[in-house]
Amino acid sequence: MPMLRFLYRKMWNNRWMTLSTLVGLIVAVSFTTSIPMYSDGSLKRVVAKTLLDNTDGLPPGSTLIRYQAVGADKADLESLKDVDAYIREDIPKQIGFPVMSAVRTYSIRSSQITPVDPSKTDPSKRRQMTISSWSGLDDQVDISTGATFSNQVKNGVIEALVLEEAMYRNDFRVGDEFNYPLTGGLGIPPLKVKVVGTFKPKQEQDAYWYQGFEGLLNSFLIHEDVFQNDLLQQKKIPLNLANWYYAFDLREIKTSQLADLTRKLDRLDITLYQKLKETKVDFSFKDMLNEFKKQSLQMQMMLFTLAAPMIAMVFYYIVMNARQSLDRQRSDIAVLRSRGGSTGQIVWVYLLEGLILGAVAMVIGPMIGWLMAKGIGSSNGFLAFVDRKAVPVGVTGEALLYGVAAVVLAIVASVIPAVSFARSSIVSYKQKLARSDRKPVWQRWFLDILLIALVGYGYYSFQNYQVLSAKTGLSNDQLQVHPLLFFVPALSIFALGLFFLRVFPWLLRLANWLGKTFLPVPIYLTLAQLSRSSKAYYPLMLLLILTLGLGVYNSSAARTIDLNSTERTLYQYGTDVVLQTAWEGYSEFTPPKAGQGGQGGQGGQGGQGGSGGNPGGNPGGNPGGNPGGEQNSKTLYTEPPFQMYREMEGVAHAARVLQTKGNIVVSGKSLGQGTVMGIDNDQFAEVAWFRNDLFPAHPRAYLNLLGSYEQAVIIPESFAKKHQLKPGDLLSIAIQQQMVEFVVVGILPYWPSQYPEQSPFFIANLDYIFDQSPITPYEVWLKMKEGAKLTPVIEEIQAKGIQIVSYKDVRNELITQAKHPSRGGVFGILSLGFLVSVLVSLIGYVLYWFFNLSSRVVQFGVLRAMGLSRRQLTGMLLLEQVFTAGLSIVLGFAIGKLTSYLFLPFLQTAENAKVQVPPFRVVFEAKDMYQLYGVVAFMLVTGATLLLLHIRRLRVHQAVKLGEER
Repeated sequence: MPMLRFLYRKMWNNRWMTLSTLVGLIVAVSFTTSIPMYSDGSLKRVVAKTLLDNTDGLPPGSTLIRYQAVGADKADLESLKDVDAYIREDIPKQIGFPVMSAVRTYSIRSSQITPVDPSKTDPSKRRQMTISSWSGLDDQVDISTGATFSNQVKNGVIEALVLEEAMYRNDFRVGDEFNYPLTGGLGIPPLKVKVVGTFKPKQEQDAYWYQGFEGLLNSFLIHEDVFQNDLLQQKKIPLNLANWYYAFDLREIKTSQLADLTRKLDRLDITLYQKLKETKVDFSFKDMLNEFKKQSLQMQMMLFTLAAPMIAMVFYYIVMNARQSLDRQRSDIAVLRSRGGSTGQIVWVYLLEGLILGAVAMVIGPMIGWLMAKGIGSSNGFLAFVDRKAVPVGVTGEALLYGVAAVVLAIVASVIPAVSFARSSIVSYKQKLARSDRKPVWQRWFLDILLIALVGYGYYSFQNYQVLSAKTGLSNDQLQVHPLLFFVPALSIFALGLFFLRVFPWLLRLANWLGKTFLPVPIYLTLAQLSRSSKAYYPLMLLLILTLGLGVYNSSAARTIDLNSTERTLYQYGTDVVLQTAWEGYSEFTPPKAGQGGQGGQGGQGGQGGSGGNPGGNPGGNPGGNPGGEQNSKTLYTEPPFQMYREMEGVAHAARVLQTKGNIVVSGKSLGQGTVMGIDNDQFAEVAWFRNDLFPAHPRAYLNLLGSYEQAVIIPESFAKKHQLKPGDLLSIAIQQQMVEFVVVGILPYWPSQYPEQSPFFIANLDYIFDQSPITPYEVWLKMKEGAKLTPVIEEIQAKGIQIVSYKDVRNELITQAKHPSRGGVFGILSLGFLVSVLVSLIGYVLYWFFNLSSRVVQFGVLRAMGLSRRQLTGMLLLEQVFTAGLSIVLGFAIGKLTSYLFLPFLQTAENAKVQVPPFRVVFEAKDMYQLYGVVAFMLVTGATLLLLHIRRLRVHQAVKLGEER
């Protein structure tokens, strides 16, 4: 009890320090627990879809156990009963998930049956049938003709049901009886089977019919009791095949259950074989669980790596805060040590304090972590949270373990300094105070230089793509970010911050030496104070550099990822909606020139075939040309009305866009094949997506040039450089067997939906192309109104009798990308990291200056007593903030931007860096910078306010006293 009373008084006397440490622990626990919570929730979201895609249409959690007799082996009935009971009763309990569907099927060997009465049933037809029993069949079928089977053998005749289609396929009727001979020399007379009815499945898509219906076309289905009691037990007919099928509902699966569930499925084969030989798991969801485990670990590793710099920053804040608190209590510790207090007792006090604060953090932190995980799940971009169906997040044991680990790490990191302090007596404490100007360990061992060298090696490795994996970068459906792309930049911010702190005292001494003869007293005192005790400012300065540098980098990284991914998709589509409709056409045959290959035929959906046997052509074209001398088939099309697209509800603008292949000829020399895009320049300007910085001039200027000459063409820059083409040059393109002449009016590096590295593009006037060559199907590009849906447009087109061959909606693609768990996780973590950086920098700055000013009351009193006015003292302290916090803030912004420009381009891999269209660019959003500027301004104003309050409350007769400052 005395220990607890002492601890209570200690924590209360240092309540602001205690509260700030608690805040840091809560932030660390909530941030750490939110990641496994989100990973677990995102797993639940994708589990059903992934399993469905990987089990060939079977429901999630499908498992099939099979016994197959080998040769003349017979299944022991007791063993069969044992394994059946294990599968039906024990396995569902072991798996621990609800059973959506379960079925057991038994079968004996198939046999060629013959009718009992050949006069009623055609005996010439060959019929190979199998007798089987299915559990729960009555609940799954509707009897279409006849009646259901009996559970007893009547007069030696077994009643059976057949699939309705099986009756027609095998040419028999309800009421027909058949002899079912038993093969294998069993000495058992043939069975008599009577078809008493036919059935239809109630729901053909039900998982109960996992085997499909093809096998049922040759099956007699009999009652389970008849199969087991009469066939297996009385007649001793050997079982040929047994299947047990389960469909488990895995929608509530958790990441913590993956490993245990995988182990249970791995053990199944061993247990089943021991109970009945030749019984094994035919297929299960074990491989899918392994894939889930892999995906979950990858996502957690990626998110933890993204969050690691912020978590480390929070720990640094906790340690800095604890160190501040210990420094204020160091003399008390030394006095306790000198008065008989043991090292263990003193350490135990601080450890107990950490445990109490950690326990409180473990109560509050997971709740805030749950909210953070929800926020991550609703992230639609950086600092963009949308109201949509949330990720099913719950507090898991794994998340709590991560939280406990964070608390333990924070406690250990904060208690370690107390151990060294507890070993010091009052004498050794005074000796250390006398050596307080000694350089920090990292300066003495040049750790900052080593870290900068390590960062340089990381940058060199990125440049040579030795570290980045093939999955790094931006894809259209998901987002994979290499962990080192966030670890190395964070390390660079830390290393450069440390290096600046190494140089900082030299700069102060230089300024002090240069200005000591003419500087005003406040400035001189400020420089003297900073140069003599610069080490005391290192924690705050490094914290500000880290928080602001990481804030700048994370915001830029998120904006860069989001913008480049979005722009790649917009460029790929070129507009909001691309429609391809079916055109009416008829074939016309024309004789080709002798020895010349014919033109590839047109596809029914507007695709153009290859010319003269050349590869290429859009989908729908017939490959290759006809052999020389044979006649060509040319399809002539009738252009459907186009004006209707512009008049449809929700459509802002519409444009005709022809994309076809053509052979390029310049000065009589063939330069290969390219993509010809025919457009109406005025309409295209309204529908196409342009990024203006991709072009030497505004895109509309080139469209205007295109409209100035009917034979004008715009060509790619890479093609022009390769073949030395300039504006004004002539070229010809073979389009639909017609040679069409053009004049170059513009040279551009890029054009919406075109990739010049894959195929050179040639942008020309559509009407001019149709004047020179046959009309061919084109695409319709639509610019939709804000919030307009595509479905009504599709329905209206179909109502007019026009068939839609294909359509692409870039808005749906962007929504699909935004909903991908990995993408939401990345943006959510970066957003939360940014907010945490802002919070920690604000709290750390305010607390540091509060306690710094409080501990220097005696110094301020002495300065006032020496004649320094309040105005001069205030100016001196403001300058002190400018030289420390101000420089750190500026450096944090500068290092953050420098790191972004250096490392963010590596979000491209070796492959996509060459074909990145439009080119990758690093983005700094002004809104994010304004938010940081606002936080910085608030910090500085708060610091100045604290300073003024301290100066106003200062009383010289109270400050100047005998004793020591606290």
